[in-house]
Amino acid sequence: MLILLGMILVICIFFFIYTTLYNKLQDYIIRINEVEAMIDNHLRNKYDAINKCVSLIKGNDKITEEKDKKLFEEIVRLRTKKISNFDLDRKLIEAENNLITLKEKYPDLRENKDIIALSKKIEEVNENLIVGREYYNKNILEYNKLVKLFPTNIVAMICKYEEKMFFDRKDMSDDDYDDFKL
Repeated sequence: MLILLGMILVICIFFFIYTTLYNKLQDYIIRINEVEAMIDNHLRNKYDAINKCVSLIKGNDKITEEKDKKLFEEIVRLRTKKISNFDLDRKLIEAENNLITLKEKYPDLRENKDIIALSKKIEEVNENLIVGREYYNKNILEYNKLVKLFPTNIVAMICKYEEKMFFDRKDMSDDDYDDFKL
């Protein structure tokens, strides 16, 4: 009877430890999913603002060079493509840089009230994205530590949790140094 009671106690202790570690992993998964949703929303807002700027640029008759009007063709086609937030972020940064270049080249764009308002909106979204990326990467770092370190690595293995990449798609656990390009 004493042995049976001891076994039940040991099982209860293991169950308590497992549950505690599982909940710790779940906490980070929830945080990561929430910030991913926030980042996704901000990227959509940035895309919409840039897309509105593209419409204004295409409608501007002062822009004479055809290559300047075609700078944003890829952004317009993004709606039909299925890409990750990582790739969308990079494409939007590229489009934003093109927009800045055009504003420097054409004074009418700098003075356009709609483009000024949209540029301010893009700046606000960028600030939110910076905060979101930092929070995401911080939580990914802690989550990846839990997935690798004992005893949470056992729970992670049982639940088939794997390491996740940072927002900039860097994978710290491989030997591929090409993913560290800027």
